[in-house]
Amino acid sequence: MPWTDKPSNGSNNPGPWGRPQNNGGGGGQGGSGGGRGGRGQGTPDLEELLRSGRERFGKGRGGGGTGGGGGAGFQMPSGQVLGIFVIGLLALWLFSGIYQVQPGARGVVTTFGKFTSLSGPGLNWHIPFPVQSVTIVDTEGDRDVSIGGRSNKVSMLTSDLNIVDVTLDVNYQVKDDGGWSPGSEELPNAAKIVFNIEDPQGTVKSAAEAALREVVGANEFGPIVSRGRAIVNERTAEILQQTLDSYDSGIRVIRVNFGEASPPVEVIPAQRDVIDATSQAERDVNVAQGYANQVVPRAEGEARQKVLQAEAYASRVVAEARGDASRFTSILEEYSKAPEVTRQRMYLETMESILGDMNKVLIDDEAGGTLPYLNLNEIAREGQRSRTSNNATGGQQ
Repeated sequence: MPWTDKPSNGSNNPGPWGRPQNNGGGGGQGGSGGGRGGRGQGTPDLEELLRSGRERFGKGRGGGGTGGGGGAGFQMPSGQVLGIFVIGLLALWLFSGIYQVQPGARGVVTTFGKFTSLSGPGLNWHIPFPVQSVTIVDTEGDRDVSIGGRSNKVSMLTSDLNIVDVTLDVNYQVKDDGGWSPGSEELPNAAKIVFNIEDPQGTVKSAAEAALREVVGANEFGPIVSRGRAIVNERTAEILQQTLDSYDSGIRVIRVNFGEASPPVEVIPAQRDVIDATSQAERDVNVAQGYANQVVPRAEGEARQKVLQAEAYASRVVAEARGDASRFTSILEEYSKAPEVTRQRMYLETMESILGDMNKVLIDDEAGGTLPYLNLNEIAREGQRSRTSNNATGGQQ
């Protein structure tokens, strides 16, 4: 409110609050007029000030009046202008619900925070905020997460209490929603990754690291850094997928790539000594096994040969004993038939076997004296020696 309405010398000129400053009563500056207006000229009554303010505000809204010091009045817009303004705001609000979904993605639409529908690629519309909202989820693109790196590997403990630094790369994506229907009570996989897990990247990384620690802890150091890498990949992917399925995350593991695996730099010399000792032990075992493969079959063959010889000797002795027994039985039968003849024959055969090879001549006393003796045996021996020498000479020629 302007303060140009200063009081003049006249008593009827209104003051800054729209009325004379001296409201009747006593006269001069120091007078004490009667009633409520008998105050000093520079201190207007509070009630009068409030009434004067209400009057001026009413005049400003009405657009008329010639109050002292009042400017141009404020005019309210007409109903037509307000309607156009409201319709424009409503159109902008509805237009804000248009959104676009790229190929290979899905839009998860929620109404007051609850899942409502799943939109496909292209232009779509939803009731704008705060009624509905949409979250765009890439369902066909590959996502990757890494555990460790070239300069920052993750240390893990093997089953033989060795420390190994490892790296791991995991590729995953959202599972296909081909089998999901709008009337199904189960959420689609694109919605599961939004509602069931707060941080998909961090969840997959933590689950992959836990799965890798389980696999590394169940295997020895040697297979992990050499020939067992394929087993680590397969087993880690299996455990990781089971973990994500237990979270109902809607994530499918595409591949797991087990990267570099090596002992920490601080323990490499000791690890090399262990590897060398292990290799030497394996070589010694192989040498011992080769020697055993040579000696054991030979010993088994010799033992088998002795067993066969013993069995043959036993068979021969038994056969001879049975033959002797059979011969004795047959002689006994003949002896029982003709004892004298059998006795004589046995005596002659026995003497023949004893004296057959002796170079002696026996003369019976009853022969009637000395008879000329022709040593036929000696002559036979001389002839045999001559034939033997001739054969030997002819062979040398």
